[in-house]
Amino acid sequence: MSVTDSTSGLTLNQVLANSAQAKTTDTSVAAATKGVTGNTALGKDAFLQLLVTQLKNQNPLDPQDNTAFVAQLAQFSSLEGITSLNDTVNSLSGGLQSSQALQASSLVGRSVIVQTSEAYVDPASDKPFNGTVVVKDADSKPVITITDADGEVVRTLELGSQKAGNADFTWDGKDDDGVLLDKGSYTFTASSKNDTGTTALTTYLPATVNSVTLSKTGGEIMLNLAGLGSIGMSKVQTIGL
Repeated sequence: MSVTDSTSGLTLNQVLANSAQAKTTDTSVAAATKGVTGNTALGKDAFLQLLVTQLKNQNPLDPQDNTAFVAQLAQFSSLEGITSLNDTVNSLSGGLQSSQALQASSLVGRSVIVQTSEAYVDPASDKPFNGTVVVKDADSKPVITITDADGEVVRTLELGSQKAGNADFTWDGKDDDGVLLDKGSYTFTASSKNDTGTTALTTYLPATVNSVTLSKTGGEIMLNLAGLGSIGMSKVQTIGL
């Protein structure tokens, strides 16, 4: 004669058989894990499927503890929240990159001021060449030496006594003899003399943006400057016309 459990519709022998199969639960869950995730990261859908598989294969004589079940549900909720947050951050990042790309593209054809000692100058242009030198010591007298692409000194600009800070200068594109030079790359070397010797100074020079290079990996946008090569957009000090 068999004994029947009225609450489950299973015989005692079937219950005992299920108990004997409880050891295979880990194998079933592992198989479900492999089938769901494969080589990809565990997502919220895979997590829920694994949770259902665990409940289907639990030992009827030792069912899933309520506390553990609630903890797993909390983990599922946290996973869903993190996934949603990640999607939001990716969306914001994409929008920021698009905005930066639009701003960078608007710089094409315009002049920017960057920290450099080289500049591409067209002396015949109607626009004057204006630069800035950073004076370190008060009452110093900065001197700017301009050399051409061959390394020959073509002009020396003496700015006179200057206060500490930024001192502007203008070059008319002529050499020391007043001859208008050809367009090309020129180097501006700034220095000042004091009681301790000669001090090198930093110069900020204008350059024209020819094109923009966008990073495929989300890196910094690069500006391609006429005659100077590429420079990071973050290094631009001033944007001109």
